Amino acid sequence: MNGLIIITFALLWIVVIALAVSVLALSRQIGVLLERVAPAGALMTNKGLAPGELAPELTVEDSTGSLVRVGGKRTDARSTLVFFLSPSCPMCKAVLPAVRSTARRERAWLDVVLASDGDDEDHTGLIRREKITDLPYVVSRELGMGFRVGQIPHAALVGDDGRIIAAGLTNTREHVESLVEAKREGVGSLNEYMVRNAKNSADESVLS
Repeated sequence: MNGLIIITFALLWIVVIALAVSVLALSRQIGVLLERVAPAGALMTNKGLAPGELAPELTVEDSTGSLVRVGGKRTDARSTLVFFLSPSCPMCKAVLPAVRSTARRERAWLDVVLASDGDDEDHTGLIRREKITDLPYVVSRELGMGFRVGQIPHAALVGDDGRIIAAGLTNTREHVESLVEAKREGVGSLNEYMVRNAKNSADESVLS
C-alpha cells in the first residue's frame, strides 16, 4: 500500500511539473506573438493626421526653456516621435517607460518629444515624479491641435520629410513599437500592411 501511495504521489508531481512547463511555454509563445505585432496594429483612428500628411511645423519651448522643433523637413535624416500624454492619465504613465525605452534603443535615428497641455504645475509634478530628464517635455495646446489629437495616449511618427509615417492611439508597449516597425516596413497602417502581405503571398503562389 505504501508503495502505491509513493508511486501515485510521484505521478502527481510529474503531472504538476509538466503543467508548469506547458504554462511557461505558452507564456513564451504569447510574448513572441506580441513582439511580432503588425506595424501600426490597433493604432489608427478616424481622427488625427493620416500617414502621408504633412505634420504641423512648430518650434516650442520645453520644460527646461530650450527650443524644440517639431515637423518640417530635416537634413540629418532623423525622424521625430511625438508622444502626447497627460499627468492625469494612468495609461499614459503606464506606456511612458516604453516610449523612453524606444528613445534610447532607436536614438541613432529617432528623436522623441513628450507633449501635453494644461496647468504647468501638474506637468512639473509629473516630470519630478517620473524623473523625466532624458526627453524634452513641451506644454503646447497648438501642438495637440496641429496633430488633431482626440484621445490620449497618442503618438505620431514624423519622417525627415516632415510627413506622418504612422500615428494613433498607443495604449501598450506593442503599439509604441509598431510605430517603429511601420517605418522599417514602409507602411503607415495595418490595412496597408495586410494588403501588401496578401499581394506578396499571391505573387509567391503564382511563382511556385
